[in-house]
Amino acid sequence: MEGYFWAFVVGGLICVFGQLLLDVGKLTPAHTMSLLVVLGAVLDGFGLYEPLIDFAGAGATVPITSFGNSLVHGALAEAERTGVIGIVTGIFEVTSAGISSAIIFGFLASLIFKPKG
Repeated sequence: MEGYFWAFVVGGLICVFGQLLLDVGKLTPAHTMSLLVVLGAVLDGFGLYEPLIDFAGAGATVPITSFGNSLVHGALAEAERTGVIGIVTGIFEVTSAGISSAIIFGFLASLIFKPKG
């Protein structure tokens, strides 16, 4: 039960930070999302995101910061195994399922719903 609490708190704090960037910082949604992805990547680069995932579980893996974590984590792991070319291939190896899902479901949604224009 304690794990649920910390997942809620950590995920909520990440979302509050993003909302503050939108409301107080007057950033656009695209800038906010990019900043959160970069934040997740930087935290993983310093080895801080994995302990956060171990502590908060889904509270750290569900928000967009986890995508940045996945990019860097995959790149570093593959670079360790195969060298410099692994930086490029590792990024896509870890995140390809999420990127593919976003493209497929976005396409399906465009077939079902009428865009406002």
